Amino acid sequence: MSDFRFIPYRHKAYSEEEMLSRAKEFYALLNARRSIREFSDKPVPAAIIENIIMTASTAPSGAHRQPWTFCAVADAALKREIRKAAEAEEYENYHGRMPKEWLDALAPFCTDWKKPFLETAPWLIVVFRRIYEIKGNTKANNYYVNESVGIATGMLLAAIHYAGLVALTHTPSPMQFLGRILNRSENEKPFLLIPVGYPADGVKVPDLKRKSKEEVLVIYS
Repeated sequence: MSDFRFIPYRHKAYSEEEMLSRAKEFYALLNARRSIREFSDKPVPAAIIENIIMTASTAPSGAHRQPWTFCAVADAALKREIRKAAEAEEYENYHGRMPKEWLDALAPFCTDWKKPFLETAPWLIVVFRRIYEIKGNTKANNYYVNESVGIATGMLLAAIHYAGLVALTHTPSPMQFLGRILNRSENEKPFLLIPVGYPADGVKVPDLKRKSKEEVLVIYS
């Protein structure tokens, strides 16, 4: 007999017609999601951000270790410090670190090393991956950390869009400064920096197309 307790899973069943309808509706909702680089400074209540993050925390993870920490930052001084450090790294990226091929790939987005959205957006969600857990004087390994945090981040972005907000997945590499500024433990490594809020009035996005079904889907039946 197992020493671990199991509980009944309560599955909500739908007809095939309902399932197809729900799947189409959710696809249409998320297909409208876009990354935004121009934010409004309109405040977003903390309760909304908290529920979005708790939705992300329901993600599956290796051995159910839940190897993530989500830091929600609204403090103006902290956001200013994060922007200053991020722009310092990005300046180096745009002036020598990134090869021409990478810069050419970024050209359609008309972006550069300046990141004012890090102060304008009402919230920054900093996602950390927990490499291990600290229990007293011992370390307990986490498993499939990158995969688990990646799944949780995907659910985070879906929850942000579902709530009616916009976001940007920002990766000012290297990102070690985030752990220092937010005073995080040594077992936590920065994974993504995500500004969250409302879009600025009249914001525009690049006219890009997603890959077609034929390019992303292979069915074996």
